[in-house]
Amino acid sequence: MSLRINDVAPDFTADTTQGELHFHDWIGDGWAVLFSHPKNFTPVCTTELGTMAGLEGEFRKRGVKVIGISVDPVESHAKWKADIKTATGFEVDYPLIGDKDLNVAKLYDMLPAGAGNSSEGRTPADNATVRSVYVIGPDKKIKLILTYPMTTGRNFNEILRAIDSIQLTAKHQVATPANWQQGDDVIITAAVSNEDAITRFGSFDTVLPYLRKTKQPSA
Repeated sequence: MSLRINDVAPDFTADTTQGELHFHDWIGDGWAVLFSHPKNFTPVCTTELGTMAGLEGEFRKRGVKVIGISVDPVESHAKWKADIKTATGFEVDYPLIGDKDLNVAKLYDMLPAGAGNSSEGRTPADNATVRSVYVIGPDKKIKLILTYPMTTGRNFNEILRAIDSIQLTAKHQVATPANWQQGDDVIITAAVSNEDAITRFGSFDTVLPYLRKTKQPSA
């Protein structure tokens, strides 16, 4: 069954570069980003893992833990981390899940049930759909899913931007418009009356009867 936004992120136990991990326990009371890779020692993924390592502090500021997964054994991950540092200059300190049995890839519907039960002999093209990003909230529910082709490197600044929006809109009855950045005006949701909007936000602009903008609320 396909995963959708607001579904509970499937729980699992897996071997990682930091030992055995129980996913929901590891998330704890915070947020998490799980991002997946079709195979180790692939060029685009190498740049992505290093870029994420360089931005890990930004995710941490937002209370977000980072975890990667690749359809290969953990022993292979350790060797790949050296290449990632050579290529990008960043040390991967966040855990990398080993998914040599394809269990997590199948659990998250990134590979079909008939894909087999071993990463042995599989090419990156065989695992091309293992290229998804999941943002998971403290309630363990999926807040965002992004899936990229193998030839397109992921934009982790966009993932940070989306997390800023998701966290802001979880606290206030607002939404964020296209291309929103921190500090930009936000949209008041339809659930808030004009009178309540004045109480909550002080003032707002009515662009259309169903589109009201106001200053971004403070945290």
